This record gives sequence, C-alpha cells and structure tokens, in this order.
Amino acid sequence: MKIGGVLKFSTLDYPGKLSAIVFCQGCPNRCIYCHNPDFLDTTAAGNVDLQDFLEFLETRIEKLEAIVFSGGEPLLQPDLPEVMKTVKKFGFLIGLHTSGVVPDMLQDVLNIIDWVGFDIKTSFQNYHKVTRLPSSGILAEKSLNKLLSANVNFEVRTTLDLRNIEEQDLYEVAKFLKNKGIKKWVLQECILRNNDGNFKIPLPDQRVLSNIAQYISIEIRRE
Repeated sequence: MKIGGVLKFSTLDYPGKLSAIVFCQGCPNRCIYCHNPDFLDTTAAGNVDLQDFLEFLETRIEKLEAIVFSGGEPLLQPDLPEVMKTVKKFGFLIGLHTSGVVPDMLQDVLNIIDWVGFDIKTSFQNYHKVTRLPSSGILAEKSLNKLLSANVNFEVRTTLDLRNIEEQDLYEVAKFLKNKGIKKWVLQECILRNNDGNFKIPLPDQRVLSNIAQYISIEIRRE
C-alpha cells in the first residue's frame, strides 16, 4: 500500500469515534477544490512505510477506536482488503472515505468496513465538471448502488463549490438520494487553500437550503 501520510488523531473523521487517518497515495479525479493535492499522484511512492504504520497502530490499541482509510482514493490500492483485515485484527473499527471511483474494489471491502463517508460531487451527468474525469459519474453511481445493497453504515456528503455546482444540480442530487431511501445529506463548506491562506466559497442562500430540505434532511458542515 502506498501511504502518503498519517493523521495520528482525529475526532471528526469517523462519527463518534476517536480515530487515526491513513491517507492513501493516488487519485484519478482532479477535483478543482481538492484538499489533499499532494496525494493525487498515482506514481508517487508514498511517504510512510506500511510496516511502520502497522507498528504505530499497535501502540494505539485501546487508545483509538477506529482507523479511517482516506486519500487520495483508497480504492486504488490493490492490497486494500488485506491491509484492512490486518488493521481490524488489532480491534479497530474500519472507516473508508471514497468517491466510489473503483466499484469492484468497493465491493471487495464492503464485508470488512464498518462505516463509509461517500462523496457525491454533483449530479451524476455533470460529474466531469468537478472531477475532470469523464467516467467518474457513472462509476460513482455504480458504487453508491453497491453501498446501498450492503449492511454498512454510511453518510453521503457533497462539497459545496458553487463555482461548479449549480442550484439545479443540488435539487437533482437531493431528489435522487430521497428516491434511494437516503434520509440525510451532509453539505460541506468548500475551502480553497493557497499560499495566501484559506478562502471559503459562499454557501447557498437560505432559500435554496430550505427548498432542498423539502426532499431530504441536510446537515451543513463547516470547517
């Protein structure tokens, strides 16, 4: 497994649990608002040795409750199922942050993981505007359907980059999620990071949020 970095402690990345985050190296998407651009390169070797990471986890048994595989895109890692199984033997819950870009690998880990944070970028037909990957919407919808068929806790969330997500896209996603039986949708504040600091993209106005809430319960998550 190529590991770009490790966050040794988090209270935010697995709901209600103390966790550590392993950032897997590589992602096929090129989202305009990507928070972890250092982890995009699929050819990079990574910065953390897998054995060193596992030895670190042994020191956190009974101190942490969950380990979350994030990225980059964890589903690109061919040994992801085996690494997850090894981590689970330590007694940790297993979390996954994913855009669902590799549906077959998601299927392979659904019987291992305990919780998924599933990113929906925008309406599926307009995915390419955000990810700059032509097939990403088709792959994400396929992965979401696999997740819905599994007995795994999850949340669906969307980063609100209103430069590239139109109001109509939000309504379409809300209706789609409602039709799938999903009861809550997490809308995340979009923060652009550059050398001059952080810049927050404005959230939709209250009228839009109220209209969306007619279809599905929403949570606005600010950083």
